[in-house]
Amino acid sequence: MLKVDHAGEHGAVNIYRAQILVAHWTAPHMTPVLRYFLEHELGHRALFWGQLQARGVRRCHSYVLCGVGGWTLGLVTGLLGASAIAATTYAVESVVLQHLLEQRRQLETADPDAFDTVSRIIAEEQEHHDHGRDAMQAGAFWPPILTPVVRASTEAVIWLGMRL
Repeated sequence: MLKVDHAGEHGAVNIYRAQILVAHWTAPHMTPVLRYFLEHELGHRALFWGQLQARGVRRCHSYVLCGVGGWTLGLVTGLLGASAIAATTYAVESVVLQHLLEQRRQLETADPDAFDTVSRIIAEEQEHHDHGRDAMQAGAFWPPILTPVVRASTEAVIWLGMRL
């Protein structure tokens, strides 16, 4: 579980890095919040890496897939502009929050250290989710298209990571 979380955070880091790269041209007003979210994701990735190191566990086989997929998703949605960036954040975080909340429930009695790590991250992921939801423009073209596709893709990556 923690290996997949670590890989997922790597994907999130790359989504934000790629979005920041192109948002300078397509949505410059969003770059400060994207940088703020990137700092959160870097911290989350480091927390999960610390949990893996403490257990003597290697990173997930899906780590590279998450990185490349995150970069690609961030680049494409960054090029599409503000509504696509917001829709992507909202969609990814919708899935991630469900995943983390379920993990926290499972870890509460089984692994207090992992429970604490997951609990520390949830509030920031909720902040990202809420900001993405609120930043989506009503009637914009991209959110109704991207949201289900990004959700399904995120769920597929988590599913695959749990099986590698």
